[in-house]
Amino acid sequence: MTGAAALGSGEFTAALHAHSDRYWHKHPFHLRLHEGTLDRGELQRWAANRWYYQKWLPQKDAAVVANCPEPDVRRRWVQRISFQDGTAEGRGGLAGWLALAEATGLDRAEVLDERHVLPGVRFATDAYVHFARTRPWTEAVAASLTELFSPGLMRQRLTALRTHYPWIAPSGHGYHATRPQTAASDAQHALAVVVASCTTREQQDAALAALAFKCDVLWSMLDAVDHAGRTG
Repeated sequence: MTGAAALGSGEFTAALHAHSDRYWHKHPFHLRLHEGTLDRGELQRWAANRWYYQKWLPQKDAAVVANCPEPDVRRRWVQRISFQDGTAEGRGGLAGWLALAEATGLDRAEVLDERHVLPGVRFATDAYVHFARTRPWTEAVAASLTELFSPGLMRQRLTALRTHYPWIAPSGHGYHATRPQTAASDAQHALAVVVASCTTREQQDAALAALAFKCDVLWSMLDAVDHAGRTG
């Protein structure tokens, strides 16, 4: 809404939080996962496809760093890359997700060669990375704010995995045990950056649209996984 008055910080923050209704925690696939009704093949399909999204996160975040002119933001944002890539081989979020995939019975090679990645998941993930590379850095930061809603979902998912899928080895639970705390911290930093940087209504509307786009990306990924399970 170009020309409209800028939202106050409280109103803008509330508008960002309101996107929680569009988050993928209510997707039918997630609901079935939490109910414990997925079979082994469905969990493996989910883990292998989510890997494709996970593996691109460091490069998405590197795009934010590359486009951002603010040293303070870059210093903090680079921690996201370190979390996912780890400080050494076998550490970090990506290693944790691979461990989960292996704990579902997948071979590491078949996850890494992406043979199970569905076209819809690839398309949605690639669109998100392209967005981060080509849009203003503040919009890429705003798109990351789905993390405002993720810690609770990940804790619920961990409980469901432990309760309903005992055949998954404990070695596969590391990602969901460690990520909620870092995601909450990352989200609060990103929120502060967006609220401080988006001071015109045009910037605020663009940030809200970016967060809506990211919610659509996540939902589309699960649509693809869910559809494959029903038609495969």
